[in-house]
Amino acid sequence: MKWGESFDKLLSQKAGLDAFTKFLKTEFSEENIEFWIACEDYKKSKTTNELFPKAKAIYETFIRKDAPKEVNLDFKTKEVTSQNIEQPVITTFDAAQNTVHRLMEQDSYPRFLRSDLYLNLVKGRIPGRPTLRRRSRSFTVNDFQGVRPDYTIWQ
Repeated sequence: MKWGESFDKLLSQKAGLDAFTKFLKTEFSEENIEFWIACEDYKKSKTTNELFPKAKAIYETFIRKDAPKEVNLDFKTKEVTSQNIEQPVITTFDAAQNTVHRLMEQDSYPRFLRSDLYLNLVKGRIPGRPTLRRRSRSFTVNDFQGVRPDYTIWQ
């Protein structure tokens, strides 16, 4: 598993992308990866007729003020993207996507690498399942309940 080597390696593999998305959901910030995925899909559009409806949907969902899944963009990037939406081209969301990518890489990705979800995957454990622990062979308090000490052996 090479996900720890770089953020781009993580995103390039479906299982890595799925694990990172699951992690972001636990942090209530899945809108970032959903936006990034939508931009990747947008860039695969074959015709200009496909661009406009996709651009509008992405803008309405992630960019506009008070969008349902609004991503955190600085004012300048938001302005440039809002202007680009008028005449959408393949690069319409590049600045916004790069900003969100950088935020995830610098903020969420390091936390993901320290998360139980990632560490369990690296160790080969299935997330959500507790690891089996071997019981100690030593006695416990429960083993002696109801037993009265016999002090006569010390006399």
